[in-house]
Amino acid sequence: MTVLQGASVVLRPTLTEEIPALAAIRATPEVRARWRGGDDLEAEIAGDLEDSGTICLTIRYEQRVVGMIQWYSEEEPDYRHAGVDLFLDPAVHGRGLGTDAVRTLARHLVDDRGYHRLVIDPAADNAAAIRCYEKVGFRPVGTMRQYERGPDGTWHDGLLMDLLAPELRR
Repeated sequence: MTVLQGASVVLRPTLTEEIPALAAIRATPEVRARWRGGDDLEAEIAGDLEDSGTICLTIRYEQRVVGMIQWYSEEEPDYRHAGVDLFLDPAVHGRGLGTDAVRTLARHLVDDRGYHRLVIDPAADNAAAIRCYEKVGFRPVGTMRQYERGPDGTWHDGLLMDLLAPELRR
């Protein structure tokens, strides 16, 4: 995979030496509330890098690691699409970097990889993430009830969103 240049961010294949920085971001309370994990976040991220079904890209801003965006695909011809997920350092929230990262990856998936449909599934109560994805062109499809278990052990709703290639806001 090539390096993808956004308006402000650079997306590039994640390197093993970036794992500690990514684990530190995942350990922040704001990210941990949305991206659960065990006690060994470095091992979990390393596992993500080894998963052949998921492509992990480091989000870099001003030459530093600020998050990770990943995508997977369904290649069955009758259902072909790609899914996206990301986390971003809370220290850079509110600067449009998440929108830039999602838009940059979406352009790549549509233009270079030929996907006609993309999906993303934020927590239904994550208003900031939903706004970010809507800026790129994602639309709500429906609520997935009791979709994920939260850190408190209770089930929470997710919002399924999708984007069709002509709806991508470039």
